[in-house]
Amino acid sequence: MEKKQIGKVLKAPAPHMVGDGFRVHNFFPSGYKIDMSPFFLMDYGSKIEFSARKEPRGVGIHPHRGFETVTIAYHGAVAHHDSSGNSGIIYPGDVQWMTAASGILHKEYHEQRYSIQGGPFQMVQLWVNLPAKFKMSKPKYQAIKQAEMANFVLPENGGKIEIIAGNFHNIKGNASTFTPIEMYNARLNKGGKADFTFPASFNTGFMIIEGSINVNGKETVHADNFIYFEDEGTEIHIEALEDSIILILSGEPIDEPIAQYGPFLMNTEAEINEAISDYNQGKFGYLEE
Repeated sequence: MEKKQIGKVLKAPAPHMVGDGFRVHNFFPSGYKIDMSPFFLMDYGSKIEFSARKEPRGVGIHPHRGFETVTIAYHGAVAHHDSSGNSGIIYPGDVQWMTAASGILHKEYHEQRYSIQGGPFQMVQLWVNLPAKFKMSKPKYQAIKQAEMANFVLPENGGKIEIIAGNFHNIKGNASTFTPIEMYNARLNKGGKADFTFPASFNTGFMIIEGSINVNGKETVHADNFIYFEDEGTEIHIEALEDSIILILSGEPIDEPIAQYGPFLMNTEAEINEAISDYNQGKFGYLEE
């Protein structure tokens, strides 16, 4: 089997604030012009200490249409509310998969108890594009708790692979997806090894959340770096040089035109204009401040 080679190792771009609660490095599409379809956007919140505060920091009510947001927590806790009546708290290890699709309003804040205590905060948020035929489907919400997450235990005390979506060693991930997507958290102990197989045509990238790894016996990559792989070959081998956490992303590209404006991700300008009009007319539902 042919190895999938590293195309680029990308350093974290300069951070910016989203609201007052999320300091993020946008790896794509702003930071680097790489094709990671069906993943349209990745904001990586590298580890930061937030001071204790009574009034939770966060992002107020805002709309989305045409895609899904996936929030993966490593440190800290976030409370979520949306106009479809869903709410929940994402604790470390948890994943929230929100399908905005035809339109949703939501807000995200530091969870009350975490806010009062303060402490380390580290998260990833992805925007996962939807094919045209699903963009106007009904919104939905998947809350995936770490305790309930499918996982594969690696041999020789190597650690484990948590399967968020897709299939690893015939173990199916919890999340349902609209297109073929593989998404895992690889939690490796020092010296732990793991092998991954993805179709050559899938766009593939690894975000090093913690620690450092050796890839394909060739290159060492450290925390806060993103590995962008070439669209050739199928096999990737990693070994942890210290206790490490790696977010694994691979998916079948969606070969359709993209029109994006702020929080709307559609196929045409006309659809963007329609999204703005629908939002202004209150068609995305209602959500209390």
